[in-house]
Amino acid sequence: MGPTTAVIAGMFVLAAVYCGTNPFKHGAMSEFPGFETYTVELAPTSAVPAAADEEDRLQRAEIRFENQVQGPESIAFDPLGRGPYTGLADGRIVFWDGERWKNFAFTSPNRSEICDPKPPPFSYLKHEHTCGRPLGLRFDKKTGDLYIADAYFGLMKVGPDGGLAKTLTTEAEGVPFKFTNDLDIDEDGNIYFTDTSSRYHRRNFLQAIFTGDPSGRLLKYNPVTNETTVLLHNLQFPNGVSLSKDGSFLLLCESARARQAFSFPSFSHKNYENLHQNIFLESKLCRLTRYWLKGDKAVRSELFAILPGAPDNVRTNEKGEFWVAIHSRRTSLTCFFGMHPTVRKIFLKLPIRTEIQYKTHIGGRLHALIMKYGADGQLLKVLEDREGKVVKAVSEVEERDGKLWIGSVLMPFIAVYDDKD
Repeated sequence: MGPTTAVIAGMFVLAAVYCGTNPFKHGAMSEFPGFETYTVELAPTSAVPAAADEEDRLQRAEIRFENQVQGPESIAFDPLGRGPYTGLADGRIVFWDGERWKNFAFTSPNRSEICDPKPPPFSYLKHEHTCGRPLGLRFDKKTGDLYIADAYFGLMKVGPDGGLAKTLTTEAEGVPFKFTNDLDIDEDGNIYFTDTSSRYHRRNFLQAIFTGDPSGRLLKYNPVTNETTVLLHNLQFPNGVSLSKDGSFLLLCESARARQAFSFPSFSHKNYENLHQNIFLESKLCRLTRYWLKGDKAVRSELFAILPGAPDNVRTNEKGEFWVAIHSRRTSLTCFFGMHPTVRKIFLKLPIRTEIQYKTHIGGRLHALIMKYGADGQLLKVLEDREGKVVKAVSEVEERDGKLWIGSVLMPFIAVYDDKD
């Protein structure tokens, strides 16, 4: 073996040792040495809606409150039409009074100077468990109370005057919530909400996604009996929840679930392709699930729509249509890693930083995608910023008076799109 060959061989050995031991803990899963990865299958390409927004209409959105709000995931207006209200990365829930942002509520009783506002949104991650992280927000239209899904403090409620929120529930079936995410309220005051993971906290949400963690749940809280019931178990990253206009069912944004057969309606809109009916799905990633609350199908779930990417929140408009926020379109690498958990586990053990792993999965850059569905499952509209020039990410879409208020857990602003067509 010549000197050059020996040097190259030595470099390979050193690289292998470095990757195998990860001495500087640069890997995405370095804090979870015993982590496991799970199979996450995606629907066949033929079943994924191919519709795209060729005009990139979200690039026409107006950016408001830039650097005044950090990570405004959920947006709400109170029963009197005031707002918006939004939850921030520093643990506050703030209210726009028409001139400036005012503090409205807090979820943590342990706030200190470490929670003081500062950019960017990710700077708060290490203190979220102390400061709180309000995610889903919903007003009770009858009482004016604001219900909050705080990632660390569970399901909470604060009165119309704001202040420190009261905790309603933090566990179900003896299993504590680790990642309370979104919620909605029915006409009787029952709260339907998600606990995204029983293993990973919100500050480790990317690790929950990378591993395909199947410990998420859909739950119901009864305010009369104070009972918390699990409606669905073994969900992979369950997220947004929204009731239908008539309250007969709710939609759940989720990544995947256990083996099950579904049927769903075909859709047609302009030149959009028809989906196949009665597709058999096995742990399919990226979908809307319909959970029936009333009627002959009550307590049963079925596929409502296959989505082209990982969904965040879903919101119902006055017409009974559903706006779905999608972080980014799925990629071929996402499909490959989903089907091969062992390969994904090896990749996650490499000393590759979390943000690089994330960008690898989403095709290199953030790009926002919004889809609107009818109550029958028909795809009605697609809005995008495929280059991520203006609206780089979207967590929720709240429609009000012909405008779409767009929040993002990753961005330091709220975008507003005038939905004229």
